[in-house]
Amino acid sequence: IVRADLERSGVIKLVAAPNVIEETAQPVLTEWRGRGADALAGGSVTRLADGRLDVRYKLWDVVKNQDLGGQSIAVPLADARLAAHRVADGIYEKVTGDKGVFSTRIAYVTRAGNRYALRIADADGEGGQVALNSPDPIISPAWSPNGGELAYVSFESQKAVVWIQDVSSGQRRKVADFRGSNSAPAWSPDGSQLAMTLSRDGGSQIYAMARDGGNPRRLTQSSAIDTEAAWAPDGKSIYFVSDRGGGPQVYRMGASGGDAQRITFTGAYNISPAISPDGKTLAYITRVNGGAYRLHALDLASGTATALTDTHDDESPSFAPNGKLIIYASRAQGRDVLMTTTLDGRIKAKLLSTGADVREPVWGPFNR
Repeated sequence: IVRADLERSGVIKLVAAPNVIEETAQPVLTEWRGRGADALAGGSVTRLADGRLDVRYKLWDVVKNQDLGGQSIAVPLADARLAAHRVADGIYEKVTGDKGVFSTRIAYVTRAGNRYALRIADADGEGGQVALNSPDPIISPAWSPNGGELAYVSFESQKAVVWIQDVSSGQRRKVADFRGSNSAPAWSPDGSQLAMTLSRDGGSQIYAMARDGGNPRRLTQSSAIDTEAAWAPDGKSIYFVSDRGGGPQVYRMGASGGDAQRITFTGAYNISPAISPDGKTLAYITRVNGGAYRLHALDLASGTATALTDTHDDESPSFAPNGKLIIYASRAQGRDVLMTTTLDGRIKAKLLSTGADVREPVWGPFNR
């Protein structure tokens, strides 16, 4: 698990070790420098008398010939995967200086036949648990900023209704069940509000409301379809998709509404905006010539757009909480899969391929 996490990061390349290195070893670091290694990790897993696992690791800086310390984690057997992800996080942070995201979680929707499920899994797509089963479609999951809740849209009452569900208890409540459609929920960065698309007054427009569903305020005032809101990390603006210019493009407006500025100009069809945690990069889906839907990244400062994939059915990008990876759904060899990519598109990893349709992944926050 640790090896797979580090390889998937896109910035760490593993050097083959001739034997297992435990954290108690006293390695000759100059030998590892000769193998081309910059750092060396050793570890062990021991079952304790009470049945728990004692998971240990140590890290050495091969170049500087330094012991970087390590960690010991005692966990129940059920948390062995989480312990491994936390070891990978520790190694990644010491090597790169960036916080690791391997112990975070993702949510996604599956469809098998006429059954839908909202699932929560580790960031590598494994260890999945069902948060909600339904014979009716579930779409648009969105993590609360503290990781404790998921907002989503369910069609169980034969129309689109926005729900919020507590991740640990499974308790759920309706927050938007107005006349018409209620869709595309997005949390404000402080978790106090939701933006969503409502058709209560006719056309599809973006509203903001308190997290309990009270006091809905209309933010867009157009005759077009305005949808797919995404808050900027500073909470001061909202990105959204509108066809007010003739085809769907990404726009930005203040968090309280008002004039909107068009953001995407490359291509005639751009949807599904996601903003990086530092607010500098917009990930979105573009329809390119021939009808393929591909993941792109836009540098918001320069306006430079970059294609990150060469596939045909990409959808639903979502940034890792450290901003270094994007998760998205796609198709490979005729199967629906979850993928991650680095922001330059060079390193991709397949997370999940099942017999079910796998759709709409969203990456949870650090809090776990």
